[in-house]
Amino acid sequence: MSAPTTAYDHIVIGSGINALVAAAMLGKKGRKVLLLERNAVIGGCLRTEEITQPGFVHDVMATTMVLFVTSPAYAALGKDLATRGLEFAHSPTPTGVLRPDGSHAILSMDRKRNIDHFDALASGDGAAFDREMGRFGGNAGFVFGLLGGNLWSAATAKLVAKEAWKRGLKGLAAFFGEALAPARGYLETTYRSEEMRALFAPWALHCGLGPESAYSAEMTKVIGFAIEMAGCPIVKGGAKNLLAAFEQLIRDQGGTILTNADVEAIVPDSAGRAAGVKLADGRSLTASKGVIASVTPNQLYERLLRDWPSALPTEVADGVKAYRYGKGNMQIHYALSAPPAWKAGADLGRVALLHLTPGLDGVSRSANEAERGLLPAEPTICVGQPASFDPSRAPEGSGLLWLQIPDTPRAIKGDAAGELAIPADGQWTEKLREAFADRIEAILASHIDGFRDTILSRRAYSPADLQAMNINLVGGDPYGGFCGLDQFFLWRPMKRPSNHRTHIAGLYHIGASTHPGPGLGGGSGFLLASSI
Repeated sequence: MSAPTTAYDHIVIGSGINALVAAAMLGKKGRKVLLLERNAVIGGCLRTEEITQPGFVHDVMATTMVLFVTSPAYAALGKDLATRGLEFAHSPTPTGVLRPDGSHAILSMDRKRNIDHFDALASGDGAAFDREMGRFGGNAGFVFGLLGGNLWSAATAKLVAKEAWKRGLKGLAAFFGEALAPARGYLETTYRSEEMRALFAPWALHCGLGPESAYSAEMTKVIGFAIEMAGCPIVKGGAKNLLAAFEQLIRDQGGTILTNADVEAIVPDSAGRAAGVKLADGRSLTASKGVIASVTPNQLYERLLRDWPSALPTEVADGVKAYRYGKGNMQIHYALSAPPAWKAGADLGRVALLHLTPGLDGVSRSANEAERGLLPAEPTICVGQPASFDPSRAPEGSGLLWLQIPDTPRAIKGDAAGELAIPADGQWTEKLREAFADRIEAILASHIDGFRDTILSRRAYSPADLQAMNINLVGGDPYGGFCGLDQFFLWRPMKRPSNHRTHIAGLYHIGASTHPGPGLGGGSGFLLASSI
C-alpha cells in the first residue's frame, strides 16, 4: 500500500502499545500522524490468532491488561476506545499460586475475602496483607507518580520535594531504602505461610526481575495493589479488538497506518534534524515535526541511524554497546476438549492467571538457572485461563490455556535437569522447544485430572520464535532489555536522562527499552505525546 500524499507532522516507527498510545494522543492534539509497521498486522506483542484449532482464539503473546486499564493513557483514551468497540472481561479471582503438593493461595478483588483466606493459610497473614496494602495505598500517589512520570523533570522534582516536606529528609530516605529491598527478604519477614510467599514471588519475574533483585519487593506491592483493585482483565474476543479500536481511533483523527512497511533508515534534513524515513522498498516519507521510534536501542542506533551523516556521540555509542537484554520468554497454547479439572479444587479453574511453582525458593532457583543459560529443571509456569471468563475465546464446553514461561534462557548453555540434549551452538531448535514444552506439560498434567486426554492441540513458541515475530524481542526478551536497577528508572536506556529525546533534534525514542519500561501501560508513548 502506498502512503497518501499527505503532509505528516509525526512518523511513528512500530505499532506496539506505546506507539499506538503516542499516535492516538498526538491525534487528539490535531497532529497528522503516520504509523509504520514492518509486519502484516499492527500490535507488536499484542497478537490474536486461531493458532491451535478453529474457534479457539489465542492471544499469542501479551494478554493481561491491568497495566493499561490503570494507566494515564487509558484515562485519556478509554472512552474513545470504548466507542470503537473495546470491552474487557474480568475474573473476580485474578491470580493465584499452586504448589506441587496441591497447597495454594488465591488473590481476589475482595479485601475481606483476601484477609480471611490468607489468615486461614497462617494466622496473621491476612492482617499482614491488609496492613501492607494499606501502607502502599498511602504511598500509591507518590509511587505511581515516580513510575509513570518523566523522572528528569520539574514535575518530578516538585513531587519529590513535596514528599520530602511531608516526610522529612530522613523519612524520604527511609522510603527509598525500603523501596529498593529485594522481594525475598520482604516476603520472608512479612508473611508466615509458604503459600503467601509463593503467591507474590512469581510476579517479580513479570517485571523482568528475580526475588533477589533490588526493588523487586516494591514491584510485588505495586502488582498486588493493582491486581486487587483492577484484576487481571483481558480484552473481550482477544487483544485484536483493542488493536482494531486503536486503528479506528487513529484513522478517525486523520492518521494513517501502513503495514508491511519496514523502515530501513531515518533521514535528516539540511539542518541535521530527523525529517523522515526511508523504507526497505525504496519509498521516502517525511514529517515536519519529527520521528518517533518504538524500537530497542540497538535497532535505533545501529540500524535506523546506520547511515546518519554524523557519528554517534561517545556517550551514546558506549551506552548502546553496554545495553543488556534479560531472560527470554516462552509461550505455550492449548486447545482442550473440556475445561481443566484442577485436582486441588474447582476454584482454581476460575483464576485468571495461576502460577505453578514450588514457592519462593522455586522461583529463585528457576530464575537463576535461566540467567545462567540453563533450561530450568522446574520452571515457573504462568497459566492463563481466558475462556473461563471470556466465553468467546473457545467453543462451548471446551477449554483454552495460555501459558507463559518467564524464566527461559535466550541462549542455552545446558539443562539444569541434565535430561535434554543442547545444540552445540546453544540456539533454540524445534526439537528442543517441543522437548522443553513436554517438561512443562508434565507439570501441568500432574495438577489436572485427565489433562492429556483433553488436549486437542498444542502450539509452543520458543524465545527464538518470539524474536522472529517481533524484532524488538531480542533473544525472546519481552521486556526490551534487562530491568535491573542500573538499567532502569533514570538510567533507561542510557545513563544520561533523556525523557525520550535523543541527541538528534526531532528524533524521539519510546518503547519498553525506555522509561517507564515494559508492560502494557503505554507509559512512554503517553509521556512523550503529552510533552511535545
